[in-house]
Amino acid sequence: MADKKNNIAWKILITLILAGILVMGGFHLYEWWQTRKAHFVKYEAFGIDIPTNYGIHGIDVSKYQEAVDWESVKGMKVEDVQIGFTFIKATEGNSNEDRCFKRNWKQSKEAGIPRGAYHFFIASKSGKTQAENFISTVELQPGDLPPVLDVEQSNGVKSDKLRQRVKEWLETVENYYGVRPIIYTNVDFYKQILKDEFDQYPLWVAHYLQKEKPRIYRDWHFWQHSEQGHVNGILYKVDFNVFNGDSSEFRNLLID
Repeated sequence: MADKKNNIAWKILITLILAGILVMGGFHLYEWWQTRKAHFVKYEAFGIDIPTNYGIHGIDVSKYQEAVDWESVKGMKVEDVQIGFTFIKATEGNSNEDRCFKRNWKQSKEAGIPRGAYHFFIASKSGKTQAENFISTVELQPGDLPPVLDVEQSNGVKSDKLRQRVKEWLETVENYYGVRPIIYTNVDFYKQILKDEFDQYPLWVAHYLQKEKPRIYRDWHFWQHSEQGHVNGILYKVDFNVFNGDSSEFRNLLID
């Protein structure tokens, strides 16, 4: 009887192992197929109006763009506009990691595109715990952009409590990496919620209503001016950004 039970247990174990191998194989096959499709996606232009008074243009991506062929992204050039940097979603909340982060992080670097990682902030959760999630996921290297905190929702949390948690995240991340993080948000959220307490941090601001510059009273480093762009090597629409400065100022922002 004992031998029969052992045989059944072994059969169950082997079945589970084989099922796991098939699932993993299917996942990698799906990734390969998505990347293959992305490689053949070509656009005649970026599909949006590009602010031409800025010299350095970039995109930001997450799992919603699925597989990205970064070599095709790097190779696309329309007149004088070429993708010169990317921000990549890394984490969200206390424990979530974007399922495409590792691949995007590695392959954008291999393609020679300066990269930055961002964390999507959940206002109802601890700033320190969320910072630890980001730190455990993201290894920054020389030539990378500073870490980014994406904070754009209050989730019903009072403004003073939200600002306290944002400060926890920023201070924890800055102490770990030794570089001041960038704040990403939209114009109204900055003016109404964050206010003047974070003016010492570099700002990446989202604003789609003007073609020349975002409508904000303080200095800014990056401007997300559209969420409707197209780039070779990406199957879906993607956010477009510009850097507010020249190439030497951009290099000075990168991690040593």
